[in-house]
Amino acid sequence: MYWFGRAILTPLARFIYRPRVEGKDNVPMTGPVIFASNHLSFIDSIAIPVVAPRPAHFLAKSTYFEGTGLKGWAQRSFFTSIGAIGVKRGAGQAALDALEQQRQLLEEGRAVALYPEGTRSLDGRLYKGRTGAAFLALQTGALIVPVGLIGTDKVMPKGAKMPSLKERITVKFGEPLDLSSHGPATSGKARRTATDEIMAAIHALSGQELANQFNEVPAATPIERIKQVLPHERR
Repeated sequence: MYWFGRAILTPLARFIYRPRVEGKDNVPMTGPVIFASNHLSFIDSIAIPVVAPRPAHFLAKSTYFEGTGLKGWAQRSFFTSIGAIGVKRGAGQAALDALEQQRQLLEEGRAVALYPEGTRSLDGRLYKGRTGAAFLALQTGALIVPVGLIGTDKVMPKGAKMPSLKERITVKFGEPLDLSSHGPATSGKARRTATDEIMAAIHALSGQELANQFNEVPAATPIERIKQVLPHERR
């Protein structure tokens, strides 16, 4: 299903949306690679696999794969065809399980796509990066390929049910980053400084205004609000 869908979806999407692509030669064609991108729209996870010169896998909500009937089959087939892997979203063990799935893909020599900001930027600014991508790179030796997405929020802003056919997007692949000089994955300082290098590379490609803060999901309880203001490492 993945290869069948990729063979159909990729040329179709390129024909309809005519994406501008820069820096494809920067992407290593073999070995473990992490595409680390800014995140502006739902279609970011379609844009990267469609234009990347090699298959790229990303994590998606497990509910996309759990539907029933014809609609459930169509949704499941679509997300499988663009390289999505279903995971249960959340913190704690769910987040660790997601990292473990990505680690396994990288150790198999594959490419994965991650958003260090964690969630979509609703105001167009680039937020501080969480350390998950850096942790995986330091743990597996994978190279980071920074990605700058431009215009995806105009093609499909939050709340839109269908993407616009009037807008074009730009996808910029930066030069690969070897983060090993920052130190081991077990070092919090290494993870933080490596993450800052990743975000600086993404910023150079996207040109977004910097938010200089984390893009936090609104806290649902008083306890969660307290946790957000306490110092802790954002994975």
